[in-house]
Amino acid sequence: MQRRPAPKSVWGLTEIFERAYTFRLCGGQVNSETSLGMGPRDRAQLRRLLLWQLAFAAAAVLVAAPFGFPAFQSAAIGAGVCLLANWLFALRVFRRYRAQAPAELALRIYTAEIVKIFLVLGLFALAFITLADLTLPALLGTYFAVQVLPALFASRPS
Repeated sequence: MQRRPAPKSVWGLTEIFERAYTFRLCGGQVNSETSLGMGPRDRAQLRRLLLWQLAFAAAAVLVAAPFGFPAFQSAAIGAGVCLLANWLFALRVFRRYRAQAPAELALRIYTAEIVKIFLVLGLFALAFITLADLTLPALLGTYFAVQVLPALFASRPS
């Protein structure tokens, strides 16, 4: 029975788990084909995604500026929360790890995602508690735009 190729993912996680599966099938033999180290291609893709998010954040904040200071402030908070959470997630997940411990990588990914969710919820709660005139559509719209739209552009080849 032939295995179908795994779909490509924006973060490269599918490739990492595919390599982990290959590592297990190879009986623990680590070489250039099965190494789980983050290579230059993975780093370039991650860097491209984070730069696209930064560009979309700046564009979204500039688009909100003509609608007044509350919209500008809300868009800046939404973009900042998204950028901070995603950059911390990337730092946590994509640091060096041992190829002999793919379960450790999976645990790191789940832990980083849970921390990211709590960070986003905490920062949004702090913004709602401390600022009276937040514009909810600008806040959540900017967060959503910075979170989702860059992935469409970063996954394209250079």
